[in-house]
Amino acid sequence: MKYKIILNQSEEGYSASCPSLPGCWSQGSTEQEAIENIKDAIQEYLAAIAESIQGEDVREIEIAG
Repeated sequence: MKYKIILNQSEEGYSASCPSLPGCWSQGSTEQEAIENIKDAIQEYLAAIAESIQGEDVREIEIAG
């Protein structure tokens, strides 16, 4: 899967967020470190969602883009 991320540079380094996953963000000293850290954050976010919906009647739908 591909997720869009937003990178912001500051005096302390870089912050990264994933707009499609509210509250999913990370940071790093370099751009590459921030990207690697947001990848980990996205994986952890999705794992938490998967765990929270266990036992629910989950369906998938497709939206034309």
